[in-house]
Amino acid sequence: MNDDASAIVAKMKRADVVVFATPIYSNQMRGSMKTLLDRTNPIFGKDYSFRENYLLTTAAVNDETVPEGAVAGVRGWIECFNKAELKGVIRGVGLDGVGEARKNEKFLAATYATGKNV
Repeated sequence: MNDDASAIVAKMKRADVVVFATPIYSNQMRGSMKTLLDRTNPIFGKDYSFRENYLLTTAAVNDETVPEGAVAGVRGWIECFNKAELKGVIRGVGLDGVGEARKNEKFLAATYATGKNV
């Protein structure tokens, strides 16, 4: 395929930390993120630098459990990389409009605290 995925995967391989971000649709990660995870297959079993992985999600539904499908998907991917671990998940829920994330103190505080510790 002639797209940016190969370059992104090469950068992921060399990164110390990988942060995934996805909106939640139908209790799952966006399809393009799942496709990218699938496209990392060439680095499976190879030497890679990333150890810490984080997931940032946003969802219109105001329910902390809504992102669990995406969390499970990322955990399943990480299980393929025995030196890596999911260090944190930020669940932005109840964000159903443009600019809602900027108004949500809990989401902003969690995002800031996570970023500060990376």
